[in-house]
Amino acid sequence: MKKYQVVGIGNAVVDVITQSTDTFLAEMGIAKGIMQLVETQRSEELFSAMDERVQTPGGSVANTIAGIGSLGLATGFIGRVRDDELGHFYADAMTREGIDFVNAPVAGGELPTSRSMIFVSPDGERSMNTYLGISAELGPDDVDESVAAGAEVVFLEGYLFDKDKGKDAFIRTARACRAAGGKAGIAISDPFCVERHRADFVSLIENEMDFVIGNEAEIRSLYQDNDLEADLARVAAACPLVVCTRSGDGVSIMHEGKRTDIPVTKIVPVDATGAGDQFAAGFLFGLVSGRDMETCGRMGNVCAAEVISHIGPRPEVDMKALFAEHGLL
Repeated sequence: MKKYQVVGIGNAVVDVITQSTDTFLAEMGIAKGIMQLVETQRSEELFSAMDERVQTPGGSVANTIAGIGSLGLATGFIGRVRDDELGHFYADAMTREGIDFVNAPVAGGELPTSRSMIFVSPDGERSMNTYLGISAELGPDDVDESVAAGAEVVFLEGYLFDKDKGKDAFIRTARACRAAGGKAGIAISDPFCVERHRADFVSLIENEMDFVIGNEAEIRSLYQDNDLEADLARVAAACPLVVCTRSGDGVSIMHEGKRTDIPVTKIVPVDATGAGDQFAAGFLFGLVSGRDMETCGRMGNVCAAEVISHIGPRPEVDMKALFAEHGLL
């Protein structure tokens, strides 16, 4: 038995969430429905403008790991926070959720702990203003190879691919896991990140990964031919398992030459934050538990539907009970 069933590596970001109106977004100059990066001063301005804030440990893959942990699997997370108030909040909160937060807060860290200020509109759209801070400085020295080797699966966050040290951390993590008999996969995270590092991203998927999870825009960004079916075929030829979420059109899974398409029931989101992250949590739970691809995809859909039904990027109900209600356990 491995110590961990799933270990994630990614941005350790404190999510600060509040509800807002479209008028407020316009007055504050916040672009609706997208994620934009902000510097320290803008971060402080937006933070002070947030009423009735909900503060949670976040980050895309960190949210996935929290979802997997809530389903009862042994999990760990490799991330970088500073030895400051938000950094200790993050590390303590992850630990309370049963996640092994592998790296201690960095004493005298070069930048403050990262945070993302998320404004949720009445229609459920989220407008994210992210200060990258110290988490974006994660590199190979932050990766304990024994942690990666002790995992059945490692899951990497594409957002960290913007810096060479992040790329090196990914490769070190993936190789340590795979050398010990585990599997490595990546969340593409952002088509714009792929566009900035397309050759390296494709090389990573083709040579280091056992699976890849992305939405339609992210899968399309890998090869730039504006043909999703052709893109799916190309990435599936290079990687054994490809999962493409297609919003209201469902999920397409390509696994060792076989395709599985799974529909979704459309619902109006309260807050779309974390939909992709929790889809990955449900899917990976099924994968690690030995379920077939259709069941894995359905588990992912159930997790995504739950998280968009409330404010916040992590589940609020007993997901195993919800799986049982849907006949998945």
